[in-house]
Amino acid sequence: MSGDLQHCVDLLQQMIRTLSLPGHEGELASLVANEMRDLGYDEVRIDEVGNVLGRIEGRGQAPDLMFNTHLDHVDVGDPAGWPHPPFGGEIHDDKVWGRGAVDIKGPMAAQVVGVARLLRGERPPGDVWVTAVVQEEIGGVGARHLARTLPIPLVVVGEPSHNTLRRGHRGRTELVVHIAGRSVHASVPERGVNPLYALGLFLGGLEGLEMPTDADLGPSTVAPTLLRTDQTSANVVPGEVWQTCDWRNIPGQSGEDARRMLEVVATQVLADNPPHAEADIDVVVPVIDRRTYTGLDRPIPGANPAYILPSDHPAVTAAENICRDVLKEDRPTGVWQFATDGGHFAEAGMAPIGFGPGDEFLAHTVNEHIEITALEEAMEVNEALARRLAAEAS
Repeated sequence: MSGDLQHCVDLLQQMIRTLSLPGHEGELASLVANEMRDLGYDEVRIDEVGNVLGRIEGRGQAPDLMFNTHLDHVDVGDPAGWPHPPFGGEIHDDKVWGRGAVDIKGPMAAQVVGVARLLRGERPPGDVWVTAVVQEEIGGVGARHLARTLPIPLVVVGEPSHNTLRRGHRGRTELVVHIAGRSVHASVPERGVNPLYALGLFLGGLEGLEMPTDADLGPSTVAPTLLRTDQTSANVVPGEVWQTCDWRNIPGQSGEDARRMLEVVATQVLADNPPHAEADIDVVVPVIDRRTYTGLDRPIPGANPAYILPSDHPAVTAAENICRDVLKEDRPTGVWQFATDGGHFAEAGMAPIGFGPGDEFLAHTVNEHIEITALEEAMEVNEALARRLAAEAS
C-alpha cells in the first residue's frame, strides 16, 4: 500500500471511530482541521457554524475550486445488527467497515489527502478549497451557510458515486398535513369528527396525483411516511392527526409548489365528500430550529432544492475528460437518487459536480463499507480534478 493510500485509510479509520451525529461534529471537525494543518494546507479554519475550511493557494491563473463533503452521519440503530462494530473502522477483505465509511468519511478522507498532493510540485492554477460542513443529514445548515459566505463558482461534491461523475439529483421537501376534527369517546363516534376518515380520503387522492417529470431525473414522487395523532388511548376518537409526506421534487419545482399541490388535493377530497367536510386540513413545510455544535441557532425549512447541470455544461465535459485521462476508460455520467448539499450550492449560482468513492446504496445501512482500492482511485481523480478542472471548465 502506497504512503498516501495508507495515510488515507488510517485517517478514515480515525474518522469512523470519531462519532459525529448532527449537532455533535466538533471532535471530528478538530480532527479534520488538524489533519489539514499537518498536511501543509496554506489556510485552515473553522467557521462560525462549525464547517471546516482548508485552502491550498494557487497561481492566480484560474477561478477558485471547492471540494466538499459533510461531517455528520446518521444513527447506527442497534449495533448488534451490524456484521462488524459500527464505530470500529475495521478492515475486512480489503474494505473499511463502519458508519460513515461510504457516507461520507471515506470520500472526505480521499478529498483531504488526495487534494493535498497539490502541495508537491507546481501549484494549481487557482486556489483550491476543501470543505467539510455540518448537519447535511438534517437540512444542510453548513452548506446553506457556506453557499452565502464562500460562493466559489465550481464545487466537487464528494457524495458516493462509485467513482463516476454525477450532474444532479431531485430535491427533498418535507410536508406535514394537519387534519383537525373533534375528539369524542370511541363508544359514540357519531358525536365527533374523526380526522382519520378525512386522512384516508386525502391519501387516496394523493395516490392518484399526477406528477411532473424531468427528462434527466424522472418524475417527482411523494410518499406518506410518519403518522401521529393527539391520542395515546385506543378508546378515544382522535381530534387531530399529522401525516408527514416526503416529496422528491424535480428542478423548477419548489417546496411551496409541492405544498400547494397537496393543498389542492386536500380541498378537493373534502369538497367531494360532504360527510367529512367538517374536518379542517392544513398543509405546511415545517421550519425547524437547528443548533450547531458551536452554539448557533439556525431556522431551517424542510425544503432542499433539486438541480441538474446540462450534459454539455463546460464543467461536466471538462470533468469527463479528466476522469477519462485518469481512469483510462469512459464511465457514464449519471445522477444521484438522493438529495445532497449540491442543491444548496446550485441554488446559490454555483456549479456542483458529483464525484466520490463508494457504493451509494450502502449508505445508511448496517453493511456500510468502502473498498480500499476505491479510495486509491478517488485520490488520483481528486488530484487531477484539483489541478485541471477550474482552468478547463472556464
